Amino acid sequence: MISAKELMFYENQLIEKGYKYICGVDEVGRGPLAGPVTCAAVIMPLDDLIEGVNDSKKVAKKKREKLYDSIMEKAVAVSVQSYDHTKIDEMNILNATKACMTEAIMSLPVAPDIVIVDALTLDIPYKTFGIIHGDALSYSIAAASIVAKVTRDRFMEQKALDYPQYDFEHNMGYGTAKHIAALKEFGKCPIHRDSFTRGILGLK
Repeated sequence: MISAKELMFYENQLIEKGYKYICGVDEVGRGPLAGPVTCAAVIMPLDDLIEGVNDSKKVAKKKREKLYDSIMEKAVAVSVQSYDHTKIDEMNILNATKACMTEAIMSLPVAPDIVIVDALTLDIPYKTFGIIHGDALSYSIAAASIVAKVTRDRFMEQKALDYPQYDFEHNMGYGTAKHIAALKEFGKCPIHRDSFTRGILGLK
C-alpha cells in the first residue's frame, strides 16, 4: 500500500511554491444506474498526515469508514455536495459532475489557495492543478475521494431499505447483473436515472 508521504509529491511541489490551503476535490457515482453523483472538496493539514489515505476504490469498507472519521476530524475544511438523479437526467452526467464539484469547492468555509482536480476543467475563481488519476496520486484528492465515497455509500445503503429488490447495499447503484435483472423485472424505482436505464428497459 502506498504511504501518505508518497502521495504528497504534488502537494509538496505546491507547498514549495507558497501555497498553503491546497484543496483536493473528487467525485463518486458517475457511472451508476441509480442514485446521486457525490462530490467532496477537502483542505487537509499537510503537516499531520493520516496514514492509510488512498484512492477510495483501493481501501476496504471498514478501513474507509475509519479514515472518513479521521479526515472529518482533522480537515481544515470539508464540503460535500450531491446531485440527484433528476439533476443528472436534466444536465447530463458530465455537466452535473462539474456543477457538483464547483458547488462543493465554493461552499468550503475556508477559501483554498489552489484546487487539485482529477482531469476535469472547472469554472471556478481559484487556480487549478489537474492530475490524471489524481485520486491515486494526490493525498488531498484521495482524502476527498474517501469522503465522497463514504457519504454516497451511506445514502445508497439507506435507500436499499426502501427498495430492497435492487441490492443497492451491495452494488451502490452500479449495473451489476443482479441489479439489471431486478430492473427488468420490477422496472425503475424513484432514484433510478432515466438517462442511464432507458436502453436497459428498451425505451427510446
